Amino acid sequence: MTTTPQHALPSGFTDRSTASDVLEGIDLTGKTAIVTGGYSGLGIETVTALSDAGAHVVVPARRPEVARQALDARGLTTVEVDTLDLSDLDSVRAFAERFVASGRSLDILINNAAIMASPEARVGDGWESQFATNHLGHYVLTNLLWPALVAGGGARVVALSSTGHKLSPMRFDDPQFTSGYDKWQAYGQAKTADSLFAVQLDALGQSHGVRAFAAHPGGIMTELQRHLPREEMIASGWITEDGTVNERFKTPAQGAATSTWAATSPQLEGMGGVYCEDCDIAEPTVAGSPTARFAGVDAHAIDREDAARLWALSAELTGVNAFA
Repeated sequence: MTTTPQHALPSGFTDRSTASDVLEGIDLTGKTAIVTGGYSGLGIETVTALSDAGAHVVVPARRPEVARQALDARGLTTVEVDTLDLSDLDSVRAFAERFVASGRSLDILINNAAIMASPEARVGDGWESQFATNHLGHYVLTNLLWPALVAGGGARVVALSSTGHKLSPMRFDDPQFTSGYDKWQAYGQAKTADSLFAVQLDALGQSHGVRAFAAHPGGIMTELQRHLPREEMIASGWITEDGTVNERFKTPAQGAATSTWAATSPQLEGMGGVYCEDCDIAEPTVAGSPTARFAGVDAHAIDREDAARLWALSAELTGVNAFA
């Protein structure tokens, strides 16, 4: 197993590069991609860029009829839509079985769908909903799609993390928040889990030709904020009283760039298991620096022992493990 250094390449792209920018000159004709949540926000920008580069894209969605309308409205009529509810493992299993049964190989899997700072809710076997939806649903999906990923011969998996990971490491003593639920700590743990998932999947998958990356898209105003009161976003400095968005925020097309770059860039050939931001491999967080909250990756989100421990926990909770 090779270990990719957690340091910038540098890639030559910036925090303002778009998904189309990073795909310039890349031909994805004949490639198949799955993008969860690919019909709004960052997801639909990702799907647009991949489709424009020639890929056949599948968008699994909890509300397939809404997804179809949104994609058609963007002229993405060749994008395939199927049914998938990440909070329902029966739904995840059914989608994965349909895809694998189609006999297609899978070249790109972007685990993009997420919920953020939602009210306390339980799904599955009493699982905290953010951990279950953002991490466990994608964990099961990836494992059940494993035959198709291996058949792709060089597939890449991208897990959407965020600087939210800085809000909480994995709470292995109480990952389900059985007491003291805090919506931001729960989100933070889920985003840490997404990053650790990429670390361990890359360790397990690279001998099979499958590489994995975690990606922070940046701050973007999308439907992800649907659970946040306007007053809270103003207090956080995300928007002003008149609704003006903080200039630090990216457009959806810019926000889709890092995950698209991680999924397709020739610069990452032979690499994996790293956390990316601003269309490059991120640097480790500089503790105590003015940018520590907004830039870099904290050590707990790329810890290899915790990554293996989370994988084992996820396998125990879901009963799914392609490597067992």
